[in-house]
Amino acid sequence: MANPSPSPTGQSSRVDAALLHASRNAGIAVLYQDRKLRTVWSHNLQPPWAEALEEKPGDGSLLPQQQADRLAAAKKNVIATGHPDGLEISVADSTSGMRWFEVCIDADVSDRGQIQGVVVTVIETTEQKRREQTLKALLREVSHRSKNLLAIIQSIASQTGHYSGSIDGFLERFRGRLQSIASSQDLVTSSNWRGAGFRELVVGQVGRYSIDTDNSVRFSGDDPYLNPNAALHIGLAVHELAVNSVSYGALSRADGYVEVAAARTSAGPDGVENMTVHWSEGIGPVTDSAMRKKRFGSVALERVVPTALNGSAQLDFGTDTLEYRLVMPRANFELE
Repeated sequence: MANPSPSPTGQSSRVDAALLHASRNAGIAVLYQDRKLRTVWSHNLQPPWAEALEEKPGDGSLLPQQQADRLAAAKKNVIATGHPDGLEISVADSTSGMRWFEVCIDADVSDRGQIQGVVVTVIETTEQKRREQTLKALLREVSHRSKNLLAIIQSIASQTGHYSGSIDGFLERFRGRLQSIASSQDLVTSSNWRGAGFRELVVGQVGRYSIDTDNSVRFSGDDPYLNPNAALHIGLAVHELAVNSVSYGALSRADGYVEVAAARTSAGPDGVENMTVHWSEGIGPVTDSAMRKKRFGSVALERVVPTALNGSAQLDFGTDTLEYRLVMPRANFELE
């Protein structure tokens, strides 16, 4: 490349002008410097390169000294060897955060084989870097959540097997619980992993067993937004309650209904605000073996779910009523 210029004459002038327009539209900056690294011409330079590469001192330059030294060393090496070089530069920007640039350095060699200077091409890769970082963060999050989900499923399988009297009974109950997890997971995924609304979650779980949820579920109190972990576990609790209700309780009757409430409670000694979830329904007379026997349904409601939420729970059977209270700390929910 001999005697480079951004505005040559003749036929090549139109071609070079078109290339310069294309480089500007593509966000590519080009700089030519002689052997002493003095700027001969530049095209489409933006801060911090407008100051740093042209070696104009000033507080406006965003290129740190270490990065500037790396760049200068790379250019001197190209002038000394004639071999092209490249490096990646990161620059802290007070307005937009970290910016990334790919810098390519090529020697300008005359017809006699003498190195006259360097051509420096700068391409900003900030958006590409941010996409890569976002993708890595998402993959880490997916891995983390997948492990959590597998741990939940493993626990469900273990507890279901422990409290099942037969293979058929195990499969029936295990499928139901997996479907409950899947239903809650769909809500979490559709919210971009934010979580799920409490009432929407309850309607989704009960709706798998009751067509008319408008009449079969009566809500009162708050409608907290649950984080992903809380959504999965509270969904499982509602599933257990709904299955029992359809089998033995209010939802087994055409006119039956359950009452579901969520209410904030004042902060305790630790200063943490809690949320109490309350499920209540009327049930007919039942035998101990049918309802009150400690099966996984009650184990999940009183141990598995509250432990996962760092809360507490109580399941009470009256003569003709069932009540379930779950208390969870503020970390599990938001109030919109």
